[in-house]
Order: sequence, then C-alpha cells, then structure tokens
Amino acid sequence: MEAFLGNIDSVIGGFSWTVRLTVISAVFSFVLGVILTSMRVSPVPFMRVIATGYVEVVRNTPLTLVLLFCGLGLNSSLGLTFSETVAWNVYWLAVLGLSAYTACFVSEALRSGVNTVPFGQVEAARSLGLTFTQNLRLIVLPQALRSTIGPLGSVLIALTKNTTVASVAGLGVQEASREMKLMFDQGVVPVIPTFVGFAIGFLILTLPMGYLFGWMSRRLAVAR
Repeated sequence: MEAFLGNIDSVIGGFSWTVRLTVISAVFSFVLGVILTSMRVSPVPFMRVIATGYVEVVRNTPLTLVLLFCGLGLNSSLGLTFSETVAWNVYWLAVLGLSAYTACFVSEALRSGVNTVPFGQVEAARSLGLTFTQNLRLIVLPQALRSTIGPLGSVLIALTKNTTVASVAGLGVQEASREMKLMFDQGVVPVIPTFVGFAIGFLILTLPMGYLFGWMSRRLAVAR
C-alpha cells in the first residue's frame, strides 16, 4: 500500500481525467438525448424514423466499437481532429464517442418519462393554442425530467464507469484505469492494493451520485 500511496499524484491525475470525461460527456449526452427525445415524440414521421434509427443502432453497438470508430474512423481515416495536442485530441474524441453512446440511454429514459405525462394535459395545452414545441418545453419535458431523475442517475453512474473503456479502445486518454495499467506495466506498485485503491476511487465518485439522485428523485417526484 505504501508503493500505491507513493504514486498518489498519478492516481489523482488519472481520476481528474475521469471526472472531466464524465462531466463533459454527461452535458453533451443530455443535450443530444433531449433532442432525440423531442424527435421521437414529434408529429413528423421522418423525424421519428431518424431518431429511432439512431437510438436503436448506436445503443445496440458495443461502446468499444463506437470509441474505435471515433479513433480510427473519424480521426485516422477522415482526419477529424479537435486539438493539436494529442492528449486533448484523444480526450475530445472520447467525449464524442461517450456522448453519442450515452445519449441513446438518456433518450430512452426521457421517453419513458414522457409516457407518464397524462394525455389530457397535452390535449389541454393544445386547446390553449400551444404549439408542439411550446407543449414539449413547458408541459411535457419538465414533468418527464422530474419522473426520470432516478434512471438518469443510473445512466450517469454507468457513464462514469464507461470512461474506463476510452483507454481500452485505443484512444489513450489518461483516465484512471489507464494510469493503473501504466503502474502495473512499470512494476512499481503491488497488484491487489492497487486494484483496491482504484476501486475505492470509483466508489467515491459513484456512491454520492446514487445517493444524490435518489434523494432528488424522492424530493422532486411528480404527485399523480
């Protein structure tokens, strides 16, 4: 354990990249998830087909393949780059892949919340002259969000753990699991205490999320 604590700077550095990946990917995936949900409940059939096709294809594709596509397909083959610095370029490619993948699960959670909104409220809003966008923004989505706080918390916890795939998929982001592998490769730390240390690190990140979203879910639940 002393050897592990002696590399605590590398451990903290790895988890700082994990947090940055999680936060930025969560923001983008939430925005994209809201857009996909809006398209899936749209009265325009073409919009529904596009959103449904995207969700079904991406969420049924392994995350490893999605991240490999971002690294090899978009970056190496098509030349898509976000930064001249390698560390930041692979970071943003990982954010792109994680956001595209997680948005599907955000969309599914929100769509289940939309289905809990009584149809009579939607009809009442239409009778008042609200457009589809106004109805969605003012009536439906706020209630859908309140009823899906718990599932969205689970999606965020899954996203936090999925950041470990970013290095496995060859993107080389310096997140926590990559730092752990580098320590093993260098032979500077014992295996079991290091595994335990990194597992505790992830628990420190994810357990408060679960309690926070559980508390928010109870506080903001929609009374029917």
